[in-house]
Amino acid sequence: MNILEKIVEKKKADLAVLKERSTIKGLEASPFFSTPVVSLRKYLLRPDKTGIIAEFKRHSPSKGALNPYASIEKVTIGYMQAGASALSILTEGPFFQGKNSDLTEARQLNFCPILRKDFIIDEWQVLETKSIGADAMLLIATILKPEETMNLAKLGKELGLEILLEVHDQEELDLHFNEYINVVGVNNRNLKTFETNINHSLDLADFIPSSVVKISESGLDSAVQLATLYDAGFRGFLIGEKFMRSSHPEVAAATFMKEWMTVKSGL
Repeated sequence: MNILEKIVEKKKADLAVLKERSTIKGLEASPFFSTPVVSLRKYLLRPDKTGIIAEFKRHSPSKGALNPYASIEKVTIGYMQAGASALSILTEGPFFQGKNSDLTEARQLNFCPILRKDFIIDEWQVLETKSIGADAMLLIATILKPEETMNLAKLGKELGLEILLEVHDQEELDLHFNEYINVVGVNNRNLKTFETNINHSLDLADFIPSSVVKISESGLDSAVQLATLYDAGFRGFLIGEKFMRSSHPEVAAATFMKEWMTVKSGL
């Protein structure tokens, strides 16, 4: 069993327990349920922003501890002041050491779009995503059947959430893309081996429908890479480990974003 399969199996077990302890009415009682979302799609296209979705995560199954004691307040506010278009918050616990309260705290501190980064496989999680204050949710094609992607995306859309579909190849794109998707992200990391290669994004660039914003995820660590992807039509870049490996992620982000905006202005 590979890491991805282990994560999904653990998620199923944890969900069974959560459903026994919580109710849908409890989720719907959250004040965030009636709060309009901030559009991830619109922020990614804003010319005054970097297009970077800056990620907060403490741990990686492949890299181990990144920054276990990082402050949500200091890092997320710093990300936004640096020019990030949006935040991505890991809420998966056992493998990434994230938690829902991280996202809720980030929501209370920031006005930007917030993406919930987790392994969503059940409609209960979609309701939970709205209840904790997220504006958008990630659906990973690799762990879902096409009909599951459709149903989860449809429910998310009904709740006002924007949907980021993550794919790794053209087959996943063709099978899982649907009318409810706002953003398509190409993950440069193979979730089975955890190796990264930005050519995954470049190879898929022309196949992603023009109706959505396309973003590149994982393994991004230079402005030159972003320029290559930008030329290929990508308008969003999800970056986490590059920043979180630093003792001061918000400073690392500010330095990188300044460099990227200088390069971008010349494109």
